[in-house]
Formats: sequence, structure tokens, C-alpha cells
Amino acid sequence: MNKFTRLISKAVPLEIENIDTDQIIPARFLKTTTREHFGENLFRDWRLTSNGIPIKNFILNNSSYSGEILLTGKNFGCGSSREHAAWALLDYGFRVVISSSFADIFKENTLNNGLLPIEVSDKFLKDLFQAVQINKNTLLCVDLEKQILKIGTTNKDESFDIDSYKKMCFLNGSDDIDFLISLKDKIKAFEKKHSEFLS
Repeated sequence: MNKFTRLISKAVPLEIENIDTDQIIPARFLKTTTREHFGENLFRDWRLTSNGIPIKNFILNNSSYSGEILLTGKNFGCGSSREHAAWALLDYGFRVVISSSFADIFKENTLNNGLLPIEVSDKFLKDLFQAVQINKNTLLCVDLEKQILKIGTTNKDESFDIDSYKKMCFLNGSDDIDFLISLKDKIKAFEKKHSEFLS
């Protein structure tokens, strides 16, 4: 995982509710065992025709919008529990997904893979969509250390929650395996102490 402390970026507004993981990355693209190139098929059935031609009115095909932040409607990531959905979003270039609610398993998958899910109130999500749609160059500031999401140069901001352990992983750029490896000396000391006690 890459370290994440603070991100200032434009956002892509995908104002659709209940987007399931089969729309994020269709099942027919899950055959590979590596994480590479999933971004090519992100929202494939919404983004491209069956002949691979870009669908003009889909937001990811609108060059006016860009950025490392995806704004989405509530209940994002519902449906099957495929981890590939998080891989596809990351591979496409998103580092943050903002919604008013996420499916639990999807949220856990994003946290485990270095994609930051930020859950905000319905009102603030509406403010975010409005700001970005009025001005496509609006910058959003994500401060993970302070757990604050701010809209550009306005006074509008909102705090967000994140599990303290997952926050530490993001700030340090480490995953669960990295964390366990960092405890190697302590684990060995514990094993030695208890093996002596049992012998």
C-alpha cells in the first residue's frame, strides 16, 4: 500500500445509488489472478458498448471531469463480495471513494487494499455533488490525520470516521501482512518467554 496522509484533488461525480460490484467490474473480467489492468474494465457495461466504443453520456467518458476522488450515491458496492471491485477502482486511478453509505464487505475490501472509503452525511454528499457539478475544477481536500473532508476554498467541511487500526495502516502505507511482520521481534520474544515457562 502507498502512504496516505492528505489528498487534494478534483472529483468525478457518479450520482447513482445502489451501484453493485457487478457494475463496478463485471464478472466476466474476474478470470485473472493478478491485480493489473482491472481499471480497463471499470464500469465496463456503462462506459463502453459491446464493440468497445465509449458511451458519450457516461461520466467517466466526459473529459471535463477528472481526479483521484470518486463521488457516488448511497449504498455503493452492494452485491457480491468480489475484492476485484476495489482493485478496479484503484487501477483506474481513484484513491478515495465518497458516499453516504457503503456495503460492509466492499468497504472492508477497500480498506484492505489502500482505497479510502469516506462516508458522509446525505446533506454533505449533496453539497459535494452540487459543488463539483457547478464547477468541474472544484478541489476536495481529504485530511486523513485530522479526518476532515473539505470542499475547496469554502468553509464547508465534515469529519469522517475510520477504524484506528486501518487509519494507521493508511498513514504508514502498510497492510495487514506488513503490520504482522513489524511485530516479528515481539512475537519471537513472546514465544521464547512462553516456551521457557512451559518447559
